[in-house]
Amino acid sequence: MKINIIGGGLAGLVSAYILAQKGHEICLIEKKKYPFHRVCGEYVSNETLRFLKDHQLFPEFANPSQINHFTLTLQNGQKLEMPLDLGAFGISRYVWDAFLAEKLKQMGVQVYEQNAVVDVQFEEDAFQLTLSSGKKLKSPIVIGAFGKKSLMDQKLNRTFAQSQSPFIGVKYHIRTDLPKNEIVLHNFKGGYCGLSAVENDKYNLCYLGRRKDLKKHGGISEMEQAVLCQNPYLKSVFENSDFLFNQPVVINAFSFAPKQLIENHMLMAGDAAGLITPLCGNGMAMAIHSAKILSECIIRHTKNDQVNRYALEMDYRQEWNVLFKKRLWVGRQTQKLFSTNLGAHTGMWLMQQVPFLARNVMKNTHGEPF
Repeated sequence: MKINIIGGGLAGLVSAYILAQKGHEICLIEKKKYPFHRVCGEYVSNETLRFLKDHQLFPEFANPSQINHFTLTLQNGQKLEMPLDLGAFGISRYVWDAFLAEKLKQMGVQVYEQNAVVDVQFEEDAFQLTLSSGKKLKSPIVIGAFGKKSLMDQKLNRTFAQSQSPFIGVKYHIRTDLPKNEIVLHNFKGGYCGLSAVENDKYNLCYLGRRKDLKKHGGISEMEQAVLCQNPYLKSVFENSDFLFNQPVVINAFSFAPKQLIENHMLMAGDAAGLITPLCGNGMAMAIHSAKILSECIIRHTKNDQVNRYALEMDYRQEWNVLFKKRLWVGRQTQKLFSTNLGAHTGMWLMQQVPFLARNVMKNTHGEPF
């Protein structure tokens, strides 16, 4: 069966791989050209390891960092540390996405790079996509894997996309002298910054900030000095690290609001289905897992080029909600708590006094190995 996938991030790439393995004719559409950087924490929970290794998708060649320790800091210098029971690995999307895309090409998947979907129509039980190159693609099934923010959200009139978001995301790669086995979250007024090792002795520094702070201070670097560097640990990172990008990678006005999983029969995966707050650091694992369950649902409910659309959509919605709905809710509540100084200090005090709470948040934003 022909299946078109909009978006070549982890959810799109993994979906394409699983479905192509089962003999489906896959076209994957990506608006950029591999390799490229994405605004992403680049931290992957080890809940994914068994699946990735079973399918030869784990990036062993890049020697990813191994992460087993978590640290949280506040502006006033407070620090909380705890082990990560399941652990994680660190890998840049620049390296990993390109590796996965090349694997797809070798399998015969048609990968349309530097192409955007400019129109989508669903008529007579089939989709027709129009690409920016002018090419038209028709298929019974379309997977929407277009990430945190996309013009497709407006084209589909998705409810969450009608309201403005106050957030920006900013990412750098740096070289610095910090433990490679640790992921650190540095809290600052209105946001937080994640820092962890990836491949080749590099570190990913990615933060969530507020658009109003960017507007107030007039630029990214000015905002970093005035807002982020109020946290002494983060100030030390900015003053004692080599920043490897000429310019940061930035994404503006994306939303953590709940999203519809299926829009006019288009099946959403990864961040397009639901975006967990970066504070919980598990978006990459969720993208991979959502791709797995969606692909398996498609395989179960297609036969001889026919799709049982009703059963497919019901099955996927039920599995997705069981796995991810609670995680996203816990993520949003944690985000609200740590979005103010008072909330962050309260949250830190509670986790220091009752360590079970910190472990419970971690447990409820991560999944079991699959």
